[in-house]
Amino acid sequence: MKRLKVLSLAMAIFIISAAGAAEPHWTYEGKAGPEHWSELTSDFHICHEGKSQSPINIQDPIEGHLQALDLAYHTSAEKVINNGHTIQVTVDEEDDFVLDREKFTLRQYHFHTPSENQINGKTFPLEAHFVHSKEDGDLAVVAVMFNVGKENPALAPLIAAMPKKENQQVSINRQVNLRDLFPEDLHYYRFSGSLTTPPCSEGIRWLVMKQPVMLSQAQLDAFRQALKTTNNRPLQHLNGRMIVE
Repeated sequence: MKRLKVLSLAMAIFIISAAGAAEPHWTYEGKAGPEHWSELTSDFHICHEGKSQSPINIQDPIEGHLQALDLAYHTSAEKVINNGHTIQVTVDEEDDFVLDREKFTLRQYHFHTPSENQINGKTFPLEAHFVHSKEDGDLAVVAVMFNVGKENPALAPLIAAMPKKENQQVSINRQVNLRDLFPEDLHYYRFSGSLTTPPCSEGIRWLVMKQPVMLSQAQLDAFRQALKTTNNRPLQHLNGRMIVE
């Protein structure tokens, strides 16, 4: 209970859904798909009514002279979960970074194929979301795009442990070097957005890495086979929001 108290309600829902206990059931297609999320329960009303929703097409950023992220991730991963919506990896919560002079701690990361955000109209084969929170529950998501190329060694132990069935949780018995899941250049685009899944809570600080990293076609195919369907929410309107770089 103590761990959940430091997270926002949105984050708590994310963790609960990993165990298969979240209701109501939502999907990425059909009658429970994104265009109907707000109809499933009043708790999801922001999915339709929100004005700062994610994902977005990142274009025409404003020059804000943002410094590159100072990431000091350790080599760690605990469990990988196929929750029916994504492949999610839990971590030991020792990794953090400073944003706006506040410390954000990594809670989990997960994957979307194809990418949810676009950069100058380009969709990427895979996008990773590294979900961080402060002690008061405020969230920041660091997103990394993937292109198909050479094999990514950091993904190998995750894919080897990846559950093939929904609502399965498997321990990872090999170390994962999180730094290999990030580009060498840690400059990013920043904007205010939301969770890309119900309840679509807003006020999320989004940082999208400018440069992609690589994974092999076989690694991409493994994600697609495990998920069995695409899991990217359609693009949302900017509604006057600024994108800063």
